[in-house]
Amino acid sequence: MGKQGSLVCVGSGMRLAGQLTPKAKSCIEQADVVLAAMANHLSRQWIKEMSKEYRCLLDLYGEGGGEGKPRGQTYDEMAARIMEEVRKGRRVCAVFYGHPSVFSCISKKAIDLARAEGFPAHMEPGISAADCLFSDLEIDPASDGEQAMECTQFMIYERRIDPSALLILWQPGVAGDLSMKRFETNQAYIQLLVEKLSRDYPLDHEVILYEAATSPLESTRIERLPLAELPQATLNQITTLVVPPCREMTPDNAMLDKLKTLAETVW
Repeated sequence: MGKQGSLVCVGSGMRLAGQLTPKAKSCIEQADVVLAAMANHLSRQWIKEMSKEYRCLLDLYGEGGGEGKPRGQTYDEMAARIMEEVRKGRRVCAVFYGHPSVFSCISKKAIDLARAEGFPAHMEPGISAADCLFSDLEIDPASDGEQAMECTQFMIYERRIDPSALLILWQPGVAGDLSMKRFETNQAYIQLLVEKLSRDYPLDHEVILYEAATSPLESTRIERLPLAELPQATLNQITTLVVPPCREMTPDNAMLDKLKTLAETVW
């Protein structure tokens, strides 16, 4: 009788080698099999060298980088392939770029499947794009507050945006794609994004295009431009749109008065 299968999902961090936590490294080294969909060749080779057995999931994207195939289908297939190894009674480690639960629905899908079948499964945290963003842009999210959401989600839902807080929009490079089949956008879609943002921000408000460096040979992208010029900018799959606050926070004087009164009676 084989040993009971298990699953751990770990993050590789954003930058090659240096951001892998000791815990994640240990999980990779101790696993019977490691599965990953690392786009960077050096990252794949590095993880493969640490693994007893390595399986690449990139082939599930299909021909042409997955053009014409819904990404949701690909993610379901990746989770299913991970589960094939767990059901064999193996200790499985699935490695995800950055953090395993930040813009990585595959890990949650696989963990839910494993637990539903009685297998132990959990995540170990990794350094995400958000962590690198705060460091590279020297932003404290607690200073003005932070709002973060996927760009297309922001476009298609009624969200109450606070322009006195930082706004982070993930994946503007596929903004407006309702099919989940494309890996790029075009100016017409970005113009609609600008139209929606202009409800809360002036068109001359400075926004930031951010891309974390993924190796020592790359440079971090920090490009500042007016909101109105966003449709002409280069937006890649890894680009993040950062919208700083455009106004000061408005004090809630009624609550301030209550807190002052309370302080006088409680302490």
